[in-house]
Amino acid sequence: MPVHVGTSGWQYRDWRGRLYPQDLPQRLWLEHHAQAFATVEVNNSFYRLPAREVFEQWAARTPPDYVVTVKASRFLSHVKRLKEPAEPVARLMDRAAGLGDKIGPVLLQLPPDLQVDAGRLDACLACFPESTRVAVEPRHPSWWVPDLREVLTARGAALVWADRGSQPVAPLWRTADYGYLRLHAGGGDDVWPYAEPVLREWAVRLAQTWDDDEDVFAYTNNDPGGAAVRDAVALAGLLREQGRTPTRVPQSCVAS
Repeated sequence: MPVHVGTSGWQYRDWRGRLYPQDLPQRLWLEHHAQAFATVEVNNSFYRLPAREVFEQWAARTPPDYVVTVKASRFLSHVKRLKEPAEPVARLMDRAAGLGDKIGPVLLQLPPDLQVDAGRLDACLACFPESTRVAVEPRHPSWWVPDLREVLTARGAALVWADRGSQPVAPLWRTADYGYLRLHAGGGDDVWPYAEPVLREWAVRLAQTWDDDEDVFAYTNNDPGGAAVRDAVALAGLLREQGRTPTRVPQSCVAS
């Protein structure tokens, strides 16, 4: 199984002339993204959960091997703060089921001010179907305790490996049979691209932790200036150097 290399979203005006040709209508950007990449992390589902029909349309418009990771609604993570999770999880999974076999992991990003509550997280994870891969991204440092690792491992959920400012922001624990990496900003909130040595370090970490027959999902979430496209292309090349097999990426960062 490959390393699924993609971007967090596809609808960015900065990508004209980088990923998308200048004259390509925005309504065709998804199809173009799916030709260039084999996966995408959908973030707009966090702000407003699309109808099931929208997920069905995305599935119909993309090739058979395209994988769509879905970010869980903020209603579950930020409004309810993981409390009473059964209904929000059921609604999310009912709608995302429109993707059919193109659905990838569900990304559960926690609020930066939500402190550790392993029991609450465990109860939330228990609401997901057993076949669903859930990747959890805590953002308060109180979560880096053995209780978190135990809950994630028991539920088969992945701890998101996240980078901000060219530094890991979470322990590099393997808690599932697949990995999940998010690259947010290479130099902090105001400096987006990554330097090659930093991307190389991540490629080495992934290659040392997962074999080439195990799934890893790696997304660049630094869209300003087209940095996400450039960094995804670079990361894929560095993974090849480590003997890993990334999914397709554009041949260059300049649209033709």
